[in-house]
Amino acid sequence: MDDLARVEELLGRRPRGQFDVVVRADDGDPIVVRNAPFLDDGTPMPTRYYLVGAEHVKAVSRVEAAGGVNQVEAELDDAVIDAIHQRYHDERQAAIPADHDGPVPYGGVGGTRTGVKCLHAHVAHELATGDDEIGKWTLARIPPPIGTAAPSEAGS
Repeated sequence: MDDLARVEELLGRRPRGQFDVVVRADDGDPIVVRNAPFLDDGTPMPTRYYLVGAEHVKAVSRVEAAGGVNQVEAELDDAVIDAIHQRYHDERQAAIPADHDGPVPYGGVGGTRTGVKCLHAHVAHELATGDDEIGKWTLARIPPPIGTAAPSEAGS
């Protein structure tokens, strides 16, 4: 099965923009996709990294359901969270052509500017880049083998 068909199956809908699979399971199944900064219709796409692996999504959902968003916000310093959002924003903005004229995606992870909106987006960012303390925090609360997942090389 090609990546488009498999990601469509995992999402339960056709992706609305271009993407690359940047983290895969040992069997090649997509776990994280990196989205283009714009959907096919030109709408800004704030979510650069998206968690699509079914078992990963379920595991992170359990952490969220147990109050993970509030817990991580209480445990991590606001400056650490703000820095994650800034790095995410900067990386996404770097993918926008210099001659782009029009609206651009805003915010950091999941499109938010402050705090934590979605642990799934942070785990996707961590798995893809190895640079998200909230993603690390979340993965530490998930039993192996998912919780032991290591970042892979982007584009693999």
